[in-house]
Amino acid sequence: MIGGLAILVSSTTGHACSLALVLAMDSSASVDAREYHLQINGLADAVQDPDVINAIEAVGGIYLTSFEWSGRYQQVEQLGWRFLDNKDSALTAASIIRQAPRGYTEFPTALGYALGHAAVLMQRAPTHCRRKVIDVAGDGINNDGFGPDSAYKAFDFENVTVNGLVIGTPDTIPVDYYYREVIKGPGAFVEIASTFDDYADAMKRKLIREIIGNGLAAAD
Repeated sequence: MIGGLAILVSSTTGHACSLALVLAMDSSASVDAREYHLQINGLADAVQDPDVINAIEAVGGIYLTSFEWSGRYQQVEQLGWRFLDNKDSALTAASIIRQAPRGYTEFPTALGYALGHAAVLMQRAPTHCRRKVIDVAGDGINNDGFGPDSAYKAFDFENVTVNGLVIGTPDTIPVDYYYREVIKGPGAFVEIASTFDDYADAMKRKLIREIIGNGLAAAD
């Protein structure tokens, strides 16, 4: 898929850790059982996709953690911090994510709290990584508690890039909201899944872009 990827990123392979990546998946009340199933399996499918694994191997490995989020205090771990550097480690991580039970179904969209939780997780990364990225996915705007702007003032996001994956068409309110209020930091971007059925493909594109970095991704 990505021609010459190994050559393009060969200079990074000797680094102990190229990327610390926090994945935050929406499980608020707007996400029904079928949509949750598409998200959790789409995320697992993306993590174990051969192109994603190739990107992980090409940069010498990444640290990854993931959690679901909904209300102010409803953040549930799916995958604790884990180093992925080959097919076996990626498949193991994908299996853990796929088997993670849903924590909550009835809470609103506390996006600011989710970002705050992600920032704390980032501070707890096992080692220093060259890049720090928070990947937050959702289908709506903040409607509970403080918003993203307050989270960015209250928590440490120094040298952290926050990207968004939005489920919705490009002209919907959530997409505009993520562009205006959510993404932050060097090279931040929004990936769009037009429906939950497109979630896995959108997450795959997003992970490859995050793992290899925006500059290298442009060389596809």
